[in-house]
Amino acid sequence: MNEHMMPPTPEADIAPIREAVRALCADFPGEYWRALDRERAYPTEFVKALTDAGFLAALIPEAYGGSGLSMRAAAAIMEEIQAAGCNGAACHAQMYTMGTVLRHGSEAQKRKYLPAIAKGELRLQAFGVTEPTSGTDTLSLRTTAVRDGNDAYVVNGQKIWTSRAEHSDLMLLLARTTPRDQVKKRTDGLSVFLVDMRTVKDKGLTIRPIRTMMNHATTEVFFDNMRIPADNLVGEEGKGFRYILSGMNAERILIAAECIGDAKWFIEKAGAYARERILFNRPIGQNQGVQFPIARSYAQMRAAELMVHEAARKYEAGEDCGAEANMAKLLAADASWAAADMCVQTYGGFGFAEEYDVERKFRETRLYQVAPISTNLILSYIAEHVLGLPRSY
Repeated sequence: MNEHMMPPTPEADIAPIREAVRALCADFPGEYWRALDRERAYPTEFVKALTDAGFLAALIPEAYGGSGLSMRAAAAIMEEIQAAGCNGAACHAQMYTMGTVLRHGSEAQKRKYLPAIAKGELRLQAFGVTEPTSGTDTLSLRTTAVRDGNDAYVVNGQKIWTSRAEHSDLMLLLARTTPRDQVKKRTDGLSVFLVDMRTVKDKGLTIRPIRTMMNHATTEVFFDNMRIPADNLVGEEGKGFRYILSGMNAERILIAAECIGDAKWFIEKAGAYARERILFNRPIGQNQGVQFPIARSYAQMRAAELMVHEAARKYEAGEDCGAEANMAKLLAADASWAAADMCVQTYGGFGFAEEYDVERKFRETRLYQVAPISTNLILSYIAEHVLGLPRSY
C-alpha cells in the first residue's frame, strides 16, 4: 500500500456513513430534483450539504484536511446518494479528480490546493480530457501547451463533455506538450496541468454549455492562447497520460457504485409499485411476468455489487485493479440500465410521468453506458488486456 492509499474502513464503520448519507439525502426529495431538472439547474444546496458533511473530501488524507476514508467508504457514499433518488453526478468529480494531484503533484501543490478542496473553498470538478475529434482516443488529442519562457505555458485547443466547468474553480487539463511525431512512445508527450479557471476566464478560456437529455451541467471548453503558470504543471512534463490513467480506476469504481445505487432505487420502486398496484382484483406483483424481471434485476445488481467491492478492495490494497475497476463499471452500468428498463415496464404509462421520478432517473442512468467510458471500450480492454486477444481496430 503506497502512502496515498487509505487504509480499509471496517464494515462496522461504513454502516453509520451510509445512515448519515441517507439522512442528508432525505432533505432533498424528488420535488427538489424535478425542479432542477426542468430548468437544467445545478444543485448548489445539495452539493454544499455534502461538502459541509465532509463526504466529498472522503479520499483526501486527514493530513491535507480531508476525511481520510477508504475507497469502500467512498463508494458507499456515492451508492447511497443514488439509492436515495439523488444525483451524485453533480459533484462526484470533486471526490476523485483531486487524486492526480494527491499522487503526482508536488508537496507545494498539495498544500496549496487539497485543504481548500476538502473544505469546499475550491471546487475541482472539471476534467479536461475528451476532444471533439478524438473522443476516448486520448492519445490523439490536439490541445497543445507550449512552454513560453521559464514561467508559463500557452494553451490552444478545445475540450468537449467537460462537465461542471461552470461550477468549478479548477480544471485538471491534459494537453500535448511534445508533438506526437517527436515522441518515441505513443503515451509520451502529454502533460497534466491544474488550471485556475477564475484567473483565465475571458482571458483565453471560453465555456459554452451543452444542453443534454438529462441535467448534467456539461460543456465544451475553448482555449485561445490561454496562459497558465509553469508551476501549474503536475508532475513531469510528458508523463501526463500515465498520471491520468492512475486516477481512472478510482473514477470507474465510484461511478460503478453510483450505478449500483441507481439499480437499488429502481428495484425498490418497482417492487413497491408491484405490491401496491391492483389490477383484476390483485396486485400486479402476484404475476410472474412482473415478478421475474424484478427478481432478475436484483440478481444482476448483486453480482455487479460484488465486483465493485472486489475492485475497491484491490484499490485499497494498492494492487493492480484495472481489470476489476473496468469490469465493475461495465457490470454495474448494465445492471442499472436493465433495472431502469424493468422499472419503466413495471410502472407502465406511469413510468413516463414526471412525478414518480422514474423517467428522470431512467435518463440519468442511461449515461453510464457511454460515459466516462463506453461499455464497448471496456469490452475491448478486457479482450486485449485480460484475455490476451489480438488488439482490435
